Amino acid sequence: MSQMSVNHYENFPVASLLLPARLRPAVKIIYAFARSADDIADEGDANPEQRLRQLAEYEQELDCIEKNTSSESQLFKALAGVIREYALPLQPFRDLLSAFKQDVVTTRYADFTCLLDYCARSANPVGTLMLHLYGEASQENLRDSDAICSALQLINFWQDVAIDWQKQRIYLPLDDLSRFGITEQHIASGMQNEDWRNMMRFEVARARNLMLSGSALATRLPGRLGWELRLVVQGGLRILEKIEAVDFNVFQHRPKLGKTDWLKLAWRAKNM
Repeated sequence: MSQMSVNHYENFPVASLLLPARLRPAVKIIYAFARSADDIADEGDANPEQRLRQLAEYEQELDCIEKNTSSESQLFKALAGVIREYALPLQPFRDLLSAFKQDVVTTRYADFTCLLDYCARSANPVGTLMLHLYGEASQENLRDSDAICSALQLINFWQDVAIDWQKQRIYLPLDDLSRFGITEQHIASGMQNEDWRNMMRFEVARARNLMLSGSALATRLPGRLGWELRLVVQGGLRILEKIEAVDFNVFQHRPKLGKTDWLKLAWRAKNM
């Protein structure tokens, strides 16, 4: 489900196990939509025009769902069924496609506001759809979910600076790079100096504060959903700890969760 959710399943595999069995088919179909659209934007050797054209076809399929007209696509037939069954809003799906289209044409972000706008479309729709599936989409819950999802997206960016550079992308805000004296050559060479550490310390704190601002949602939601979200929140915070533990050297050490982390996450989740 966009860059955030697709890439973060490696960090949060327990989350899918905690899904109620009744919701797994719906989540699987939503994931298939997001995964396939993400691949259109990122994978293979298509040129930008071809990628944008294919994503426009996905948008047309959403239009068909809105108009209640049939599709030739098995994926969109299934997605239409899920959207009808759970009365899901179409806007989150449109937002995801908007973010994927942006991935095709945008490789730099001027400031944090621009980056958060991208997160609002690439990550937040995932939480919105999950809350609607569970019947918990209150205004307060949606607000906190947005904070958690955007924080997860930022954490993914800080974790993957080196990987994104290989794709000619920089998600660190350009005004932050400038303020801390970091050039693109710093990133290209994986240079570790005090300027880099100061900037990453600032970005990690920003992501942590955003995550904590929405974390009350995890204790407010009932049952499995609440437990799933507690693990997601704690998993994101743990990745930030791991970035700090390698002194912000995400070039040589890509932080990720291991088996021993899950015991710690379970204990922390229980004590939220």
